[in-house]
Amino acid sequence: MVGARDFPRRIVCLSAEAADILHRLGETDRLVGVSAYADIPGIPRVSGFSTANLQRVLELRPDLVIAYSYVQRELVTELIRAGVNVLVTHQTTLEEVADVMGMLARLVGRSSDALVEQFWRGLEPVRRDGPLPRVYFEEWPEPPVTGVAWVSELIERAGGVDIFADLRTGKTAAERCVTDAEILRRRPDIVIASWCGRAVDVGAIQRRLPGRVVFEVASEEILQPGPRLVEGYRRLCAILDGWARNH
Repeated sequence: MVGARDFPRRIVCLSAEAADILHRLGETDRLVGVSAYADIPGIPRVSGFSTANLQRVLELRPDLVIAYSYVQRELVTELIRAGVNVLVTHQTTLEEVADVMGMLARLVGRSSDALVEQFWRGLEPVRRDGPLPRVYFEEWPEPPVTGVAWVSELIERAGGVDIFADLRTGKTAAERCVTDAEILRRRPDIVIASWCGRAVDVGAIQRRLPGRVVFEVASEEILQPGPRLVEGYRRLCAILDGWARNH
């Protein structure tokens, strides 16, 4: 049991962004297990996104497991039943992402000031003259799911118009389902896709949405709600810059 004045010493992160935040805070030594999507070598990988080797997690004797969102609710339930301390975050906006950085920093006795400052500096809004590109972002194809709030915010910061901005407050994928007919009705200039944990089939999207230019952004850069969103933002800016040069 972790004492009231102690910090957790053995942490398992079932979500890649939590591991990334702790790693950037200089607390990698506390990590004893991470998600398969975490780009940190030398630490046992114990989970996917919605699946985990719970026996392996328990064998690692964590004093804290960090999980993300309702998608991992069944994993969390089993860990709680096993007597494990669990922290679940569900950040969906950029402000909430920054807040989670601060929360995890406090959990290990660190300051998040430099990390959060670097995060916002990397997301400096772009000012564009002329028409702004209308963007459809696809998070999943079957059925089509448009982007979560932080993606919508990044599109706007990059100087684009998210055609489904009205849906971005939906925290679950089911709340952000759309149809190809509705996508076409909203007239996107650009389609940007990042399918969670799966390679994007650009040709399939082009057949569904004829006449649209399709770009892929790596899911680890734009679907992990942590510091790596800066990388995804750079990619969005580059895509929109290319469109602006021709319009």
